[in-house]
Amino acid sequence: MRTRKPFQNFEVDHMTLLLQPDLYKLSYLIFNVIFGIGPDDLLYDKRKIWSEAEGEKSMTYAVRVGHGASPDKELQNTIFAVVQPSEPKTQSSHVREMLDGHEQSAHWQHVALRTTDLLAFHKFATERGVQFITPILKDDEEDLIQVFSGEWYLPGMKASGVFFEFLQRKPSDSHMQTVQAMNRESWFRDKTFLGLYGEKEQEYQSKKVTPFLKFDLMESLLKEFKGKQLWQITEADLAKAEEMMLTHTKG
Repeated sequence: MRTRKPFQNFEVDHMTLLLQPDLYKLSYLIFNVIFGIGPDDLLYDKRKIWSEAEGEKSMTYAVRVGHGASPDKELQNTIFAVVQPSEPKTQSSHVREMLDGHEQSAHWQHVALRTTDLLAFHKFATERGVQFITPILKDDEEDLIQVFSGEWYLPGMKASGVFFEFLQRKPSDSHMQTVQAMNRESWFRDKTFLGLYGEKEQEYQSKKVTPFLKFDLMESLLKEFKGKQLWQITEADLAKAEEMMLTHTKG
């Protein structure tokens, strides 16, 4: 029987929602009036001047829509990060492309899963073929380390715009030293929201969006289990799938 490792005991830290500009503005009203958020629940409002003619624009804001009840209630808040395509119409925007490309007013972009040991999980996932679009990064504004995965989509299909963030809050000094050593060249660049925003923009402009697993690994797994329904997949099959992932990464 497979057992969950401690670093796989995830909790939802926050979720990120992409909205068309008009809905973005409405969402702020809705969160305040309907969801009851107050001034202390607006965790951040990040803005940028894309052009002097248009002035400052809101890129993203985060709201806390629920408080935890446990002694460590900080880790049990319910948080939404909301993002709009704030760039001028003449400028490319991966957020606009995600929304318009899927003909959506709203799109859940990623779920941030909190783990007790991000370094251990990252090593475990990488060895099994998971692709990440960033190294493990430190958020300069909060006491956390984080990493962002490739998107969940199939070979031959358009990118889904859906991916995961994995993070650890209050990392130990030893974890921080390890992360800093891993990222000697990128340690001092912007590692906050703007850093991720730039990574995704580069992917969408290049038309090379990183998938969660490499396409050839996906195809091998689908071929191996083509004839089976979910309930027919056995523990032996799962062991076989894991071995295929490990072998692919080593190969």
